[in-house]
Amino acid sequence: MIANKKEFGGGLLLFIAFWVVFVIGMSPILNGKNILDYMDNLYNTISKKSSYYIPGVQKEAQQYKGQMVTLNLKSSTPEQAERYGKLFTAGNAQVTIDGVNVKVEGGLGMMLDNMLVDADLAFANNGDAITAKYGMEPKRVMYAWWNALKAAEKDFNKQKMFKEAKIINKVQTRGIEPAYNYYGIPAESIKDKLGIVVVSLVGYVIYTLWFGFSILFMFEGWGLKLEH
Repeated sequence: MIANKKEFGGGLLLFIAFWVVFVIGMSPILNGKNILDYMDNLYNTISKKSSYYIPGVQKEAQQYKGQMVTLNLKSSTPEQAERYGKLFTAGNAQVTIDGVNVKVEGGLGMMLDNMLVDADLAFANNGDAITAKYGMEPKRVMYAWWNALKAAEKDFNKQKMFKEAKIINKVQTRGIEPAYNYYGIPAESIKDKLGIVVVSLVGYVIYTLWFGFSILFMFEGWGLKLEH
């Protein structure tokens, strides 16, 4: 038995309206995108500038100029090993491939420079330069670098070259990863999108409260109340 039909009815109308707005929001009404996709893209474009760590890593990598290293990397497949070979060869390293095993010899500084140049090109959405360099899609190159650096970090740690392992990890996490994640996304300043950002945040709060109050009014109208 409904104790307060007016309150219950109001809550029910709010509940129905909430789902109507949800269905509309999930429809491709914004240039072929739904609201979630549109907002996700918006916040990606805004956050891109603050994720640009490559210059700092490039500066840190300068201290490895002239240091010669040897890496023994293990890939998952012979095809992946060939990709590793292309990547490190571009950094003037000597590469020997034996099945899934890749031996890399050369200057660590030059290797790091090459990795970060590739990351910078991808971050700037300059995919044509990467494709021309390796004959592969830019995101595939970044993914190959990520796996190669994971294997390189493991090998440096095995050699107890922990300082070298650390810079490899920085290149991977602060260069290659952001370049992969933000490839194809333009960078925009939050100042240029401040209005829509404020509206979206306020709208999110209102929409969340909307759902909560619809449930509250229905339960109270139904006669359910919390007792202490």
